[in-house]
Amino acid sequence: MFHATFGAPDLTTFCNLDKLGLTVTGQHIDARGAVLECRVVDADDSCRACGGRGRPLGTVTRRLAHEPFGGGPPTLVLVLVLVRRYRCTLCARFWLQDTSAAARPRAKVSRDGLAWALRALVVDHRSISRIAAGLAVAWNTANDAVLTEGHRRLINDPTRFDGVAVLGVDEHVWRHTRHGDEYVTVFIDLTPVRDGTGPARLLDMVPGRSKQVFKAWLAERPPPWADGIEVVAMDGFTGFKTATTEELPQAVAVMDPFHVVRLAGDALDQCRRRIQQQLLGHRGRAGDPPYTSRRTLHTGIALLTDRPRMRLERLFAGDDHVEVEATWGVYQHMITAYRHVDRAAGRRDLEHLINSLHTGIPTALVELHRLGRTLNTRALLETGGFRPQLHPQNAKSR
Repeated sequence: MFHATFGAPDLTTFCNLDKLGLTVTGQHIDARGAVLECRVVDADDSCRACGGRGRPLGTVTRRLAHEPFGGGPPTLVLVLVLVRRYRCTLCARFWLQDTSAAARPRAKVSRDGLAWALRALVVDHRSISRIAAGLAVAWNTANDAVLTEGHRRLINDPTRFDGVAVLGVDEHVWRHTRHGDEYVTVFIDLTPVRDGTGPARLLDMVPGRSKQVFKAWLAERPPPWADGIEVVAMDGFTGFKTATTEELPQAVAVMDPFHVVRLAGDALDQCRRRIQQQLLGHRGRAGDPPYTSRRTLHTGIALLTDRPRMRLERLFAGDDHVEVEATWGVYQHMITAYRHVDRAAGRRDLEHLINSLHTGIPTALVELHRLGRTLNTRALLETGGFRPQLHPQNAKSR
């Protein structure tokens, strides 16, 4: 039987205000949430100029949005901090109690409120509007607070570049406009993934996507850090490959498993659409066998249940879709190689697959010919591109 030891109710501890150097002295609760009146625990009555004692002259109120509590519709918490105002009895200097433990200067959100907002954004994938509603602040207030705290924790962290041996670089479309897409280049530390010590870490995001953007970012890093990079994982963009060759000559440039499998998946889609046009003379429609099987074709064969497996058997029963079947076989072979429990065996399977794409493919399979040329142009085998340094599970099918 569970035996609990109960203490006196303590609203300060329940709301995690003791960590912020505050203690609750009053409360007001209504349908909208809770308003907590607090005082600063530390008296802070010593003059910072001469060390004399300060004489209290009253209080000023500082409003702080705090971490909401409760599941479902959260209980909004607003903290009213009564900050004492002092005057030095020796030098007549004025000052206010230090509230930096509770919030940054001029901030409208407490430190616990900022931590909650970051978790809501990064872990729970909430929008800034939802975060602003949870803190009961304006959208701009929540957005500025999250950006400032994220910048402080990530960009201003002097240790975030330590121990990077496997660098990942990729572009990301962060905004679609009438004048074209706007890109950022994302830099990831993949060393923990390779070593099996943890997840990947975000290092930096830089506006733009080009060879010069990557080179400029590498030029800002100190030479000892650049010399420690062993592997650079990237997509098929040749600008990143060229920048790596010029700025990090000792590093091995590889194409990461996701983008290698993506190339094979694109070849499968292109082959399916081509056969669809040849047989039916129009784009895929509901009821067309190639179109209804489009998602099943991209599922790993080990994950197929009886119904999708029968759908593929019906699709490949005749000779009409033999080219789709051949392309699908290459796609599945690539996924299986990346998921192989023996990484050395997976590498050998990929080498054999790439060699067969380069020399043993019939001319009718134009998509596989194009895939083989692309992979060989990147010289993946010579540069170690299929060395399974990243976990094979990164090459999951869609």
